[in-house]
Amino acid sequence: MLKRFEKLFGVDLGTCNTLIYQEGNGIVLQEPTVVAIRKDTGEVEAFGAEAYAMIGRTPANLEVIYPLKDGVIANFDMTTAMLKHFISKIQGKYNWFRSSQVYISVPCGITNVQKRAVEEVIAHKGARRSIAIEEPLAAAIGAGLPVGEPIGSMVVDIGGGTSQVALISLGGIVVCHCVRRGGMSIDQDIIEYVKKKYNLVIGDRTAEEIKKNIASAVMPEDDKQMDIRGRDLVEGLPKNISITSREIYEILDDFFVSIVESIRLTMEQSPPELAGDVMERGILLCGGGALLHGLDRRLQQEIGVPVHLAENPMDCIAHGAGKMMSYKAEVLGKYSSTETKPVNVSEADAMSS
Repeated sequence: MLKRFEKLFGVDLGTCNTLIYQEGNGIVLQEPTVVAIRKDTGEVEAFGAEAYAMIGRTPANLEVIYPLKDGVIANFDMTTAMLKHFISKIQGKYNWFRSSQVYISVPCGITNVQKRAVEEVIAHKGARRSIAIEEPLAAAIGAGLPVGEPIGSMVVDIGGGTSQVALISLGGIVVCHCVRRGGMSIDQDIIEYVKKKYNLVIGDRTAEEIKKNIASAVMPEDDKQMDIRGRDLVEGLPKNISITSREIYEILDDFFVSIVESIRLTMEQSPPELAGDVMERGILLCGGGALLHGLDRRLQQEIGVPVHLAENPMDCIAHGAGKMMSYKAEVLGKYSSTETKPVNVSEADAMSS
């Protein structure tokens, strides 16, 4: 009787953004994974979008932090407080979260200790049960791939802190590679380039605007320009410059090389039959970093395999985590030794061998 009233949630706890999916209602929350705290007292000043607006504009006694690093919890207390705030925003005055079952995404290949820490963050908020699920598997489910069938499906998930390449078959991850480069590393590359070439210091917000507006994974046909402001390193005064899309294109090669290398390593370790499926069906590209202009075409040119951009790249993981219960019999089935135990990389490798 209790299960009839049990609410199901999927949480994409990412380095840059947190999304919460509720079964029947879709995405009910999307906020930056950011917390603003006071240095003198340690008290929290703001969460989410409100804290994100403070980046680069805080006084000396305020600090804006990302409580997750490379998709893993770096500050347990701040992550718990942030989730408590997000949950209170969507549940209103009724604490229905306590009777819920929550699937929360984690990067593939993390340790059991790190996975347990993520589960405890949700359990600490009163959820009846919290279960960790690997992000590539959740993304595949959210995008509608046939994860429960004996067919190879490859997912490339480019997040804020990490990029993951996974081959999925029969409801488990057969091979997975993770690199600690994502959308935030692109921002840092842009900051370093502007500093080195123009002697201009810009902030993270400005670098992200450059990435969104003029960055391209392929050679841009029209050399777009963007005016940016920052602090001159020589004179110490504010300064304006114009930067072009072709300049940004040239500094992103290292990032693309790391993604392509991860795809090649994954293909090298894949069984021949599954590699053939990927060649025929192509690769799914998801995550916030997948929105970079021309990234699907760039990867297709580099590896010679069709690359398809997911319909909603940023929402795939949250949707997949929220739909995990309905897919559970098909996806996990006999491959789970217990009802609450998700398939991990080592289990999937054992099955494929």
